[in-house]
Amino acid sequence: MRNDAAAAPAPQEAPLVEQAYEALRRSLIHCEFEPGQRLRVEELQRRYGFSSSPLREALNRLVQQGLVRALEHRGFRVAPLSIEGIADLTRVRLLVEAETLRDSMRKGDDRWEADLVAAFHALSLVEKRLGTGPVVLDDQWSSRHRAFHLAIYAGCTSPLLHDMVESLFDQAERFRRFSARHRTTHRAKNNEHQRLFDAVLGRDEVQALALLEQHIRGTERNVTASLRTLAEAGTH
Repeated sequence: MRNDAAAAPAPQEAPLVEQAYEALRRSLIHCEFEPGQRLRVEELQRRYGFSSSPLREALNRLVQQGLVRALEHRGFRVAPLSIEGIADLTRVRLLVEAETLRDSMRKGDDRWEADLVAAFHALSLVEKRLGTGPVVLDDQWSSRHRAFHLAIYAGCTSPLLHDMVESLFDQAERFRRFSARHRTTHRAKNNEHQRLFDAVLGRDEVQALALLEQHIRGTERNVTASLRTLAEAGTH
């Protein structure tokens, strides 16, 4: 199943830098490159069909998003994935997303509620179809999962917080996808999202923030377990 949003090609009128950025971003989140892999502009030109200028601009933008690392002597590598990295990401997500959710519930209007209901309904439909399988590897689920979480935060009045939440969510998605390939058990996502949705829509701040922390820490536990398994097997 293809991603609802990412399946469609970038509009031709979109700037080349934006097209290159979206193509690279999707490949990185979908773990099409190995952690730490060198990203050579010449090879990326052949792969994506863009010239070096928009690719370099896109790579620099992805450095700011935490998905790519800039090398000291003009070059780029895919950001690493480590137990320390997911712990640090979790710490920052809890700080940023809690504040964003708090503001969103306090400031969100009727339009925010309607959009949240629609996003949750769309996610619920695909989760019912997938059951208990590896949902994170399904592109349609990933697209609707992202839309649901961003809809929760959409009532927030801070553009900076919105930008940070999106960047942190994409970094977490990369960790989730990488670890899901090596995980033998799967989370019951539907119930988690149902309870989070109910608390947010009901503007129950205490419950919503507690469920958000549980949700984010659950991702950390699953990713950490997978990375430890890989390390013990000597494959990462």
